[in-house]
Amino acid sequence: MRKESSQWRWRAAGAVIVIAASAALWTWWAEDHPREERRLRVLVHDHLEQWFPDQMATNDGWHGLHPRTAPGAAAAAHVVLVHGLDEPGTIWDDLIPALNAAGARVWEFRYPNDQGIDRDAAYLAEHWPTLPTDQPVVLVGHSMGGLVIRDFVSRWRHPVSLPTRVTGPPVRGVILGATPNHGSEWARLRVWLELRDQFHLGTDRRYSLFAALRDGTGEAKIDLRPGSDFLTELNARPWPQEVPVLLIGGVLLPPESQWRAGIAQAAADTQSAELGETLDAWWSSLADGLGDGVVTLESLALPEAAPPIIVEATPRGMFLRYLPGDPQPPAIPHVIAALHAWGHD
Repeated sequence: MRKESSQWRWRAAGAVIVIAASAALWTWWAEDHPREERRLRVLVHDHLEQWFPDQMATNDGWHGLHPRTAPGAAAAAHVVLVHGLDEPGTIWDDLIPALNAAGARVWEFRYPNDQGIDRDAAYLAEHWPTLPTDQPVVLVGHSMGGLVIRDFVSRWRHPVSLPTRVTGPPVRGVILGATPNHGSEWARLRVWLELRDQFHLGTDRRYSLFAALRDGTGEAKIDLRPGSDFLTELNARPWPQEVPVLLIGGVLLPPESQWRAGIAQAAADTQSAELGETLDAWWSSLADGLGDGVVTLESLALPEAAPPIIVEATPRGMFLRYLPGDPQPPAIPHVIAALHAWGHD
C-alpha cells in the first residue's frame, strides 16, 4: 500500500514538472517568435470554427451590436461604444446614462476580443450596415477598442484614396480612451484579464470552455505588443482628414501643478536648486512612463490628433465608478463636450 502511494506521488510530481517545463519552453519560444505564435493561434482558431461551428458561432446573444437607448425620438447624436480586451461588460455603466441624458442614441458593440484585432474590425464592419443612416456616428473606444475603431475607420469605412468597403452611416468622429496606439507591455498578462472576463459575476454570462474559445485564442495579446506587425501596419496607414480624433489618457500621479509645487517646496526647504532639478527630471520621466499604469503617455499619441486630454484615473476609472458614491468618472464630461462640439461643426 505504501509502495503504491509513493509511486502515485512520484507520478504526480513528474506530471507537474513536465507541465511546468512545457509552459516555460512555450513562453520562451513565444517571446522570441511572436509572428509564428500568432499564426499558430489563428490556425487553432480557424480549425475550432471548422470543427465546432455551432459552439463557436457568435450568435450567442452576447456578441454583436446592441441598442442601449430605447428607439423613438430623434437623437442629437448617434454613438457606438467599443470595449477593450477581456471586458466583462461593465465599462460603459456610467457613460451610457450620461449619453442618454445628453440626447444621444447609443449602441454597444461586443466582439470576440481575444481574436486578432483585424478580425474584430471586420466583425464591426459586418454589423455596421444595420445602423440607421439618417446621421453620422461617433465611435467611442476604451483601451484596445480604440485600435478596433482605428482599423475599422481607416481600412473599412473611410480608407484614404480607396472606395469604402462597407455600407452604413459615415463616421463623424472618434474618441479613444486609454488606447495603446503604440502597444502595451501589459498585453503579456492577458491571461489574468481573461479570468476577469470569463468569471465575472456581475453579468448574465456563465463560464464554459467554448465561451472562452469563442472569444479567440489569444491573438490579440500579440497584436497589442509594442512593435507588433498589426500596430506597425495600422500606424503607417493614412487617416481620413474628415474624421476628427479625440484622445483621452489617464495618469496615476498627481497633476503637474501639484507635484511641481511640492518639488519647489522641497528645494526651498533644503536650499538646494540642484535637488529640485533632479527631482523634477525624475518625476517627469516617471509620470510619462507610468501613465495610467497600463498605457504610457507616449503610447497614446497619434500624429492625426491633438495631444491627449489627461485625466487623473486608472484605465477603467476614467469611464467607470469603482463605488456607487464616487464622483462622475473624469473622461465622461470630455466625451459629452466632444459630441456637442462635433454636432455644431
